[in-house]
Amino acid sequence: MRKFARMSSINKNIRIMHVAQAAGGVDRYLHCLVKYLNHNKFENILVCSQDFKSVDYNNIADKFEIVEMQRNIGLHDFQTAYIVRKLIRKYGPDIVYAHSSKAGAIVRIANIGIENVCIYNPHGWPFNMIGSSKKQIVFSFMEKIMAPFADKIICISDAEKNSALNRHICSEEKLHVIYSGIDIQQYERLNHSKKRRSDIGIPEDVLVVGMVGRLVAQKAPDIFIRMAKEIKEQVQDAHFLFIGDGYMRKEIEQYAKTHGFIQSVHITGWVDNPLDYVELIDIAVLLSRWEGFGLVIPEYMLCRKPIVATDVDAIPNLIDDHINGLLVPPENPQAACEAVLGLYKDTHLADRLIEHGLKDVYKKYDARRVATEHEMLFQKLVGSFQGGKP
Repeated sequence: MRKFARMSSINKNIRIMHVAQAAGGVDRYLHCLVKYLNHNKFENILVCSQDFKSVDYNNIADKFEIVEMQRNIGLHDFQTAYIVRKLIRKYGPDIVYAHSSKAGAIVRIANIGIENVCIYNPHGWPFNMIGSSKKQIVFSFMEKIMAPFADKIICISDAEKNSALNRHICSEEKLHVIYSGIDIQQYERLNHSKKRRSDIGIPEDVLVVGMVGRLVAQKAPDIFIRMAKEIKEQVQDAHFLFIGDGYMRKEIEQYAKTHGFIQSVHITGWVDNPLDYVELIDIAVLLSRWEGFGLVIPEYMLCRKPIVATDVDAIPNLIDDHINGLLVPPENPQAACEAVLGLYKDTHLADRLIEHGLKDVYKKYDARRVATEHEMLFQKLVGSFQGGKP
């Protein structure tokens, strides 16, 4: 029977310690979740890596701690787990909630023997990443042996749940699907005329194709830039906008230089306001090789952009082909080029996709819905363990 060291009354706030290592999409997800959880019922303690900024959580988090966390796996992870364990002891949370696979491993090690509810959200299974079969087997094994140390595993899409079941990570009962969402209210409050194309050297009257995401293998910026070359051959004044940064930036720039269209390629670097830049593009693209959810897709929809995305993992859960976007095979710049040019030439198709996408984002992908579903799960789990259920 598990009991709680801190909570003795159901009327007290439920204290949640969120632990996160990977920034990017996890940061945006966590920010929305903490923002919209009922602060009269839930207390949020954040333990985040050095990639997070405490100022971003002012007035929405009750406490914020920075802990050095490395992305690569090594003995240093045990030192990190020791520090996290001390923080769990310090704050005595009712729920420890790990965001991303690295944080999930650290938290489940740190939390061994401590009485609380442990929740893990991988935000995309590491074994779904394209790589060697050996790595996939190792990641699957690690997730399988760590699964018993979490009381509930949250999947951000049906595809993620099915991946876990197919690899026998845990029982179906342990898995709980909560679709991701975006901060629609925040977007509606923004001034959407702050950025102009001229600010980043793009003419006002040209086709602009863009993507939001890290310039890393997962997001396939190398496929994007090859698609750009093919588009450029047919629409000579087209421009291309990368909203993000990453280790593949030099490769992208070198390819554009080699093929003579670097003047039409624009890379923003890391920005705090990616949707301001999405406003500048005509057609939004996501050519990921794998994707746990693809949070930028509902953001594209909210910004009223027609979408071309790859038919992988969770993306088909969001994109209904030729209804609210166009799906193309991965690793296929030619297919992506044809889809983009199809939208460029057929404005009626583009408008229809935009209309359906906008309806979907309000119906399915509001961050407030994500918070509400979490609240229900938190209360159920805490109530269950207080009642003495295993």
